Amino acid sequence: MPQDKTQQHRSWIDNSYPLDLQTNNTPQAKTIVGPLDRVKILFQASNPQFAKYTGSWFGVVTAMRDINRQSGLRGLFRGHSATLLRIFPYASIKFLAYEQFRAILIPSASYETTLRRLFSGASAGVTSVLITYPLEVIRVRLAFETKHESRSSLSGICKQIYHEQPARVSTSAASTPLGTAVPTLPTPRTGLINFYRGFSSTLAGMLPYAGMSFLTHDTAGDWLRLPALAPYTTTANPKNASAPPILRYWAELIA
Repeated sequence: MPQDKTQQHRSWIDNSYPLDLQTNNTPQAKTIVGPLDRVKILFQASNPQFAKYTGSWFGVVTAMRDINRQSGLRGLFRGHSATLLRIFPYASIKFLAYEQFRAILIPSASYETTLRRLFSGASAGVTSVLITYPLEVIRVRLAFETKHESRSSLSGICKQIYHEQPARVSTSAASTPLGTAVPTLPTPRTGLINFYRGFSSTLAGMLPYAGMSFLTHDTAGDWLRLPALAPYTTTANPKNASAPPILRYWAELIA
């Protein structure tokens, strides 16, 4: 009996989460919005050269036009190589991890609850971000860079991040003129830890995001499999007749 439950669970996962569809379509989507993504990073990080565009309704368009004029089409896709390197393992790890967490937390239909679905999705999101976060840091650093004379390569930016030593700022205002803080000796912190700067903030956002993403997908899939909609949204499962029906591709996209 446990074997039947496991087989049914695996069939449900394989039908509901077409991993090849996710990993094949995501790079194309990221490429289409690549220029917008770079402008977003420049605005969020308050790049001095692009701060003047942030208060305008057409600031994004103007910034993209200036980047194209100064650096050409390659400038609009600055950091996109790191994005493509990250997206394949990120999507694969996320959906694979979700299968594993779901198999542990929801071994059968009787364990199917909203909280367990939410926790399975959140755990999968954290796992994928933990493994691929260094590529996100590299992507942002490449996209933020605007110098034209000596642009950093992918390997160059990796070496730079690895060897960086953030300055330790003195909090003693009494010993400085006008009460301003001054940098002192560098903090002895280099190495791989530098590739995880800002990880705590990303983690705080990923927990609810990934959890709600998978929960919404599962819930929408349940609705689309309701008897009233099933004739239009599903097809028979040729591998396992006892497993839930397979959603059609358009229904899968909606879910």
